[in-house]
Amino acid sequence: MARPGSKLGSALRRFSGYFAVSAICGVLAASLLVPAIAGAAVALRESTTMFNNLPAELRVDTPSQSTKVLTADGKTIATFYAENRVRVSLDQMSPYIKDAIVAIEDRRFYEHGGIDAQGILRALASNLSNGGRQGASTLTQQYVTNVLNESLMSADKGDRIVLNGQKSVADKLREMRLAIELEKKYTKDQILEGYLNIVFFSRDAYGIEAASRHFFSTTARNLTLPQAALLAGLVKSPSFYNPAVYPDNAIQRRNHVLDAMLSLGRISPAEHAAAAATGVELDMTPGRQGCAGADMAPYFCDYVSHLILNNPAYGVDLAARVRTLYRGGLTITTTLDSRLQLAAQTQVDATAGANPDKWGASLVSIGPGTGKILAMAQNTVFLPEDGKFDTQLNFNVDSKDAKGNDLNGAGGFQPGSTMKPFTLAEWLREGKSLTETVDASRRSYPLNFRWKSSCGKVLGAYSTMERSLGAADDLQNNDAGYYRRMPVDYGLYNSINTATFAEAAQLDFCGIQRTVDAAGLHSGLDNAQVNMHQLGNLLGAIGVAPLVLANAFATFANDGQYCTPIAIADVTDAAGNKLPAETRSCRDAIQPNVARGVNSVLQDVLKRGSGVYIKPKVQSRFPVAAKTGTSNTNGATWVVGYTSGIATASFFGDALEGQKRPGQNITVNGKFYKSIDGYMLAGPQWANYMLEVAGLYPAAEFPPPPESMTRKR
Repeated sequence: MARPGSKLGSALRRFSGYFAVSAICGVLAASLLVPAIAGAAVALRESTTMFNNLPAELRVDTPSQSTKVLTADGKTIATFYAENRVRVSLDQMSPYIKDAIVAIEDRRFYEHGGIDAQGILRALASNLSNGGRQGASTLTQQYVTNVLNESLMSADKGDRIVLNGQKSVADKLREMRLAIELEKKYTKDQILEGYLNIVFFSRDAYGIEAASRHFFSTTARNLTLPQAALLAGLVKSPSFYNPAVYPDNAIQRRNHVLDAMLSLGRISPAEHAAAAATGVELDMTPGRQGCAGADMAPYFCDYVSHLILNNPAYGVDLAARVRTLYRGGLTITTTLDSRLQLAAQTQVDATAGANPDKWGASLVSIGPGTGKILAMAQNTVFLPEDGKFDTQLNFNVDSKDAKGNDLNGAGGFQPGSTMKPFTLAEWLREGKSLTETVDASRRSYPLNFRWKSSCGKVLGAYSTMERSLGAADDLQNNDAGYYRRMPVDYGLYNSINTATFAEAAQLDFCGIQRTVDAAGLHSGLDNAQVNMHQLGNLLGAIGVAPLVLANAFATFANDGQYCTPIAIADVTDAAGNKLPAETRSCRDAIQPNVARGVNSVLQDVLKRGSGVYIKPKVQSRFPVAAKTGTSNTNGATWVVGYTSGIATASFFGDALEGQKRPGQNITVNGKFYKSIDGYMLAGPQWANYMLEVAGLYPAAEFPPPPESMTRKR
């Protein structure tokens, strides 16, 4: 909007206005603000000197702005804010709102130099004659007030804010002085833009863009005349003129704004009549703050927020990082694929979306070769909701990655037989073949069994005869017909416990440990190493987070190269400056030929092994490998599987803190299960999801293992 009059005229008005106000402000401001002391003997010279010695510098920082968390394809996940504000430039605002706010708040805005002497005299005369307290603040003064208050709020000093009705003469004089200096530094349009971006409209709307979205589900650019007039009128008293609570008050105030616009010639009589004839016509979009109000993926949102809050790059301490997240106006672009997320959420809800016994279901996907987390879903809601399983525990991540407000991640779940491929990987690394036979008839491994370990002692024993000495009962398989000699690959794709132990009896446990460590497996509870010298861990006795397990299998899919999981692809601040994000970080972990050997066996899991009962259509359409898993008590069941483009861990079981419940004699979705197994619930959940999403990422054939691994001996 162009300012009326010449630059010279404007400069002269500011120059004369400065001295005029300086000369009278001591007496007039006192009279205006505190009529009772209007007759006090205040020397004009002393008032002028005091005014000129007031602070003149005002630091105008960017006001608190909302942080957006986005998917990789640009869809909103969630918004974080202390004040719901989205800054926009003046040319992104409707002309109506610019004219309306000037007409109702400061009609001589483009004429004065920050202080409106005429306004002060008018208010003084009114207060003296009527005994009232009419104000005379210009838009510039109001902007100064908002800047000062915002600075206190951003510094967590909101208790120091002085409300308008409580301001002293000194407070008011200081604002006048700052307003005059502000006008020397910024153009009128810059001040108007700053004001419209900072001013308070409601508890959920700071600035005109947020107000437009909140009350009318539109943008500041697209505000109509009646909408703009209503919002401009709201500034005077956001509570009294709240159109959602007091629509009659809001209409009356809006029409007063329209009258002011008409009197200034900013709208025509016809426009005035048409706008005044409309009702409130709200289209509310309530503010949704944080992960509890996320549009999607609230638990992934929570994971991302903790990555920010735990990273010193976003602030020297936690308080500073909280300010950055909630006030910094960040745009956080994540790795999440909204297509996969929608499919994952649909599947976990279908598996056990509403169950009174609170059984957990989850899916998490990661990109082999990138480490990008593509989906993270579970069958719960973040806040209590009728008929839903609510929790703020994130089933998919380590406890440390969900820690905050004394809430932890679930700490992982026993992976069961999904640990067996890592013993096979060490078997192949030591030069053995997939076709070698092992004695899976052996069930007893007593306390004195001579295990191989070049770096420590193997602990534990399976021997019913030695139970009194601390040994566990003899090893058991799920089916009785597998206590016999069998090829190693057959033992794995049929998930035979005794076959895995027969392999381990020929291996160096330190090698098994190195393989497990290289694949990134660790305890989900305390991030400790999964100690493979504890015999129970060959069959998955320590809880591992689904994300960690999915990424370990992604290492097989990626020809043995491990990539650190990443969730944050790009971060910019409110000014568009780049902030640290997570970048691809990969390393060689497992020999490529070893990974290929494992892949070849895990493809058979779905074709003729423990996953055949899933009847997965996905394996007929894409090259896919997978492994089922079930804990001893059936309380944790799994399918972890992958194509060359997506690795996914599917979990069903007891996800409550402590995880003490056995998965036996339970009813899920109206169906009774005597005991649950990986193929029953986690399996279809995984297969249906992968069938829908596998084609969205490359699903190439897995390279075959070398002939030496598959040649019969």
